[in-house]
Amino acid sequence: MPAPGRGPRGPPLTMPGRRGARREPAACGSGLGAALALLLLLPAGCPVRAQNDTEPIVLEGKCLVVCDSSPSADGAVTSSLGISVRSGSAKVAFSATRSTNHEPSEMSNRTMTIYFDQVLVNIGNHFDLASSIFVAPRKGIYSFSFHVVKVYNRQTIQVSLMQNGYPVISAFAGDQDVTREAASNGVLLLMEREDKVHLKLERGNLMGGWKYSTFSGFLVFPL
Repeated sequence: MPAPGRGPRGPPLTMPGRRGARREPAACGSGLGAALALLLLLPAGCPVRAQNDTEPIVLEGKCLVVCDSSPSADGAVTSSLGISVRSGSAKVAFSATRSTNHEPSEMSNRTMTIYFDQVLVNIGNHFDLASSIFVAPRKGIYSFSFHVVKVYNRQTIQVSLMQNGYPVISAFAGDQDVTREAASNGVLLLMEREDKVHLKLERGNLMGGWKYSTFSGFLVFPL
């Protein structure tokens, strides 16, 4: 049976430069914001060198717990060992809808932006309802979809999803034999931090109604 303080084999864990000095496990203080506990399972007898490379620390099948409170701006936490871990709470999603048929004058006269007047989901608050623009909080892969309804309108409409002012995908609705039709599409996009996405009416008009139109997106995974 191994002596107290020893692993299954070999000597106890020692501090570099202090032979024989036993190192007790450090506790993470409750005051550390966003503390990260990294459990590094190392094989028995695996030496780990200190930063000054003076004397190896021998870990005998132990778990090394590292506490850190240095989250980065993009939601990641980097430990003192240089390992970056994304925060599980960094969630981004939005879904907006049109609850009325009113057409803002800005859309028809100047920007042609398709505006929404009701937010159903806005986790992270990165969708601005007033401008109907989504701003990416971090680099990553994002999913977007839209469904723009055309009502009692014999004109063909073209709706484009714009990324930083440039069209990425488009959808059309132009059947003159139906009273209600929708232009719908979806896409995955690689976005940098502060990239912007919105919907633009490229062709036609939405006079007569566009109630129940929707615009949604979410962060698939950060990069």
